Amino acid sequence: MPADPGKAGPERPRLQLHTGQRVEEPTPRNVWDIEYDREVWRLRELGIKAKIAHIIFDRIPQPWLKELAKRWARWRLSTGLGAESAASGTRAISHFAQFLASPGVCAVRLDHVDRPLLERYLAHLRADYAGRAVQRNFIGQLNLFFLAIRQHRWNDALPTSTVFFPEDFPRYDERLPRALSEPVITQLEQPSNLDRWKTPAYRLVTLILMRCGLRITDTVRLPHDCIVHDADSAPYLRYLNHKMKREALVPIDEELEREIRDHQRHLRDRWPHGTPVLFPRSLKNADGHEPTDDNVYRRAMHQWLKACDVRDEHGRLVKVTPHQFRHTLGTRLINRDVPQEVVRRILDHDSHMMTAHYARLSDTTIRRHWEQARKVDIIGQTVALDPEGPLAEASWAKQRLGRVTQALPNGFCGLPVQKSCPHANACLTCPMFVTTREFLPQHRQQRQQLLQIVSAAEARGQLRVVEMNQQALGSLDRIITALEEDEAPGGAEVADAG
Repeated sequence: MPADPGKAGPERPRLQLHTGQRVEEPTPRNVWDIEYDREVWRLRELGIKAKIAHIIFDRIPQPWLKELAKRWARWRLSTGLGAESAASGTRAISHFAQFLASPGVCAVRLDHVDRPLLERYLAHLRADYAGRAVQRNFIGQLNLFFLAIRQHRWNDALPTSTVFFPEDFPRYDERLPRALSEPVITQLEQPSNLDRWKTPAYRLVTLILMRCGLRITDTVRLPHDCIVHDADSAPYLRYLNHKMKREALVPIDEELEREIRDHQRHLRDRWPHGTPVLFPRSLKNADGHEPTDDNVYRRAMHQWLKACDVRDEHGRLVKVTPHQFRHTLGTRLINRDVPQEVVRRILDHDSHMMTAHYARLSDTTIRRHWEQARKVDIIGQTVALDPEGPLAEASWAKQRLGRVTQALPNGFCGLPVQKSCPHANACLTCPMFVTTREFLPQHRQQRQQLLQIVSAAEARGQLRVVEMNQQALGSLDRIITALEEDEAPGGAEVADAG
């Protein structure tokens, strides 16, 4: 049947030339087909918006290594990984490639990249960077590169020994959370200082950073419709956690909800047809689709801090980064006895290890728990610590020092650190031993072990062993009985010291 001339057929589109001739239109190449073969990938051509413009491969002289680097970069970008992270991996491979091409190494095939060669590279990195952050980054990125080669079977020639171990990474001192001190954050939260923002949108960004603990990149990219409510009509802020590549919710109060609603009304005045983002860029943004750049906010924040003249406890001008508000919120929640799992969910961490970074209790929090917990000695009698007494500060200082210098698995030593212990670790017979209800599981387990030891010693006729352990067993019985009274119905309510 002849084709209907009024309907478009499946033929390839044709071009009508001025001569009346019809020629086949060439099929356009995929943008990845064009960029993949280039030495420098143009991210804009790939439809990727990022702070960087290119990913560079021309510093990898080995063709076999360059092909693997490109496959890795393309795969990472296709999974939604940020262009900056993909470029960081390429830089690590480029540095490794230069090492492979250096005199005395000359690794010309992938099977040459074995564990002995990695050990030589570790020494090379140490000489170049001496424990700096870039050294850890290069090792970590290369390890991910080798893992991807094996995972996707890109090249089976990679030796199984080609791997970095945790011990290969340079050690670094664990940094404390960069939470702002209470005097500093209190100044920044004052309405008079918040009103010093020249741009109302940036004032709202600051409030969200302070109260929700979002990262600055997630904050400036908030969608316009970012508020949702639960069954009880409680408001939540909905955002995309770009680091974890997932949507997340964080509870907000009614005041912050009103601030966001007011801001949305102002946006409608400028963009009547609507804008998909909550913080659209103010310039070169006719349709309101482009979000504010986080570096623009950082520069504005620097000027705001100067205008506020915020100083620390020593009278020095403070330097604050947007991420410090996240540290501050996490630390504040922990010190207000919010369970760590709740803090993890509020900050949308992937693991408890990330949240534990903020779980550094302040000295006053630890002291409050110590004062509220019931403490008993080896005969089960309560040890009193008057928080208002004249020796309260000295007593607390002693307890703090005892915790640091004499770490016991089931309690704390109440002996002044200036004195030596005459009991040789026999804590259960020591009159200075103090414990609390939080150690009941350890006491019960130790009692069970002691019962087994005593039974075995009695069967063998080892009367001295029986005598020694019977004394400790008696102490445990009295301790457990006293501490269990707090758990019994009607017992005194005390704060959990855990």
